[in-house]
Formats: sequence, structure tokens, C-alpha cells
Amino acid sequence: MTHAEENPTRPTPYTSPLLARDGAIAGDGADAGVAAHYGRPLPEQRALEAGDAVADLSHRGVVTVTGEDRLTWLNTLSSQHVLNLAPGQSTELLFLSLQGRIDYDCRVVDDGTRTWLLVEAFEAAPLAAWLDSMRFMMRVEVADATADWAVVASTVEVADFADDLVWKDPWPGVAEGGFAYSGEEHPGRDRHWYEYLIPSARLEEALAGRELAGTMAVEALRIAAWRPRFGLDTDEKTIPHELDLLRTAVHLNKGCYKGQETVARVHNLGHPPRRIVFLDLDGSHHTLPVPGADVVFVDPKRGERVVGSVTSAALHHEAGPIALAVIKRNVDADAVLTVVSGDTEYAASQQLIVATDAGQVVGRQTGFLRGPR
Repeated sequence: MTHAEENPTRPTPYTSPLLARDGAIAGDGADAGVAAHYGRPLPEQRALEAGDAVADLSHRGVVTVTGEDRLTWLNTLSSQHVLNLAPGQSTELLFLSLQGRIDYDCRVVDDGTRTWLLVEAFEAAPLAAWLDSMRFMMRVEVADATADWAVVASTVEVADFADDLVWKDPWPGVAEGGFAYSGEEHPGRDRHWYEYLIPSARLEEALAGRELAGTMAVEALRIAAWRPRFGLDTDEKTIPHELDLLRTAVHLNKGCYKGQETVARVHNLGHPPRRIVFLDLDGSHHTLPVPGADVVFVDPKRGERVVGSVTSAALHHEAGPIALAVIKRNVDADAVLTVVSGDTEYAASQQLIVATDAGQVVGRQTGFLRGPR
């Protein structure tokens, strides 16, 4: 029996105790088990953005790694340099396939004795099992701690949670060894994001009397900040370059790890085949496109063609309907696109996140693509 099997995850499907709050409407898909909203989606979003509300993300997964070799071991397996990760310091790392595709995306913080990997709900069990299979002779222990720990999020530091471990999102900063494929004026700089680890048994007590915001609010602020989310904005072919994840999750100068050759080759000599893009949608329909909706470009020479698909969509309290999509890299950056969702068509103005000439940085200078300052 593996260590992961000795520590089974909580029963599925998970239901947060906070869904008992008046007005709570359960989420679905990746956010099943917690509230999509508590009856006031847009006011909740404004309260979350202002720091007056917190979000219940207790459906998220939590994997822990203990043992004196934990940081050395994670450093050899992942895209990030974590050898000198200080207690309380936050980072992000990826576990990649041999082809450089993203297998797992982890939000990481260490407390001095244990490294915490915050992941999507569906990632926790397979990630813990895979890590457990990779221990070999290393002095590490892996556990799926999802059943015992709950994630609570806020846009401000919460004084009452000061004794709880917190992960602070490094996005959209450019970490040491990282590289940005998007420009200086990044909307994510206005978004601060904190994820607190609270014992599951204390979740109701910790949030008693607090204003809550649902996952609809969380998603709207995330999309507006161009922040990609694993499982929504990724598929089985996604490489980090396509989502601008070289900013926060990849150290380009560290030693060998699985997938490094692809990361280096695409960055230095080639181009990613696709790019994530922000879409400002026509709001006259009063609806949102579904994930997977086609993104269409009318090419003057080739006519109408599908160039990608919507990955996330939300109604923002100021910007209206917005979305992230993954499209072919060489689509004209100035082109007006159309999103086709069922029988509804949405005109979509794109904002560049990943440059159309991303990659191939060896031997050239640009003002758009840059490493850390």
C-alpha cells in the first residue's frame, strides 16, 4: 500500500458546510462542492475585490511533502528552482511530461518542515500517487491532505488568519529565472491574491460572520487578471509558453528536469503553437459563451476559420462579459474575433497576453519579451 493510499481523500462528491448559508447556490464542474454565489454575484465580486469578503475554496486539493530531502527532490522533478525556498515564501511550479506538456500545476509554500502543494481538486489524488512513486531512496513522505485542510481566499491579508499558512500568488511578477511574454501594462498587477490553509474542522468557525463571495466572483477577478487556471485554460497539449507561465512557474536557468528540453527549445529557438488571449465580449446578448466555444477569425484570403476555443468566461462587475481563449499563435493580433457558442455569436475584441512572436529569443532583442528586472 502506498503512502497516498494510507491517507485517502475525503468522500466524493465533496460538499462544503458553507453551502448551508442562506442564498448559497452550489457551483459545478471544477468548482463543484462550494458556492458559485450566495445570491448576489456582482456585489460579492465587488466585495471580494475590495477585500471585504473571502471566498470558500475548500474543494481544492492539498498535497504535502515532508522529509529533509523534500526541496532537493522537488527541485529535480519540477520546472521551478525551490532549493532555497524559505519558510513562508510562495512560488509556483509545474510537473511536465517528456514533451514539455503540463501534467500538474502547483501553488507552493513551505513552512520550514513541510512543503504544501495547493492544486485543483482533481489533481490531488493522482499527484500524490505519482509523487509517491517517484520517491525511490529520497528521504521524503507524500500525503494527500485534502481531507484535513481547507483553502480560503482573499484579495487582502486577513489579520484573523495570521496564524494560518498563506500562499501569495506571485502572478504577474517575473520570478528569478522567469520570463514574460506579455507587456508592461499587465492588469494582473492590480490583483493581489492570498490563499490560506485552514484546518477543515475549523472552517465554519473561521468564517463565521464573514461576508462570503462565491467562485463566480473568484473567476471574474482571475480572468480579468489574465491568470490561467489548470484544467480550465489547459488541455493535454498545453506547454507553459502558451499561457505566459514562464513568468511565475518556470526557472529557465536551473538544472535538468523532465520536459526541460522542450521548454528551452521553444523559448530559445522556436515558437509556441498557440497563445492565450483575453477577450472583451459583446454584452448585448446578456449571456456568456460556454467553455469550448469556437473562436472564429475571418481571414481575407482564406475566409472564415476556427482558430481556437474559449477556455474561461465570466461576467465582470465593471468590464461586463469577458473571457480567456487559447488560439493559434499567428492569428493577427489586431483582428476582431467572433465567439460562436451554440446559436449565439459574440463579437470579441482581443487583448494580447502572449506575443505573436513569443519564443525564439536567442540572438534578438525585443522590448516586449523580457526576463526579470
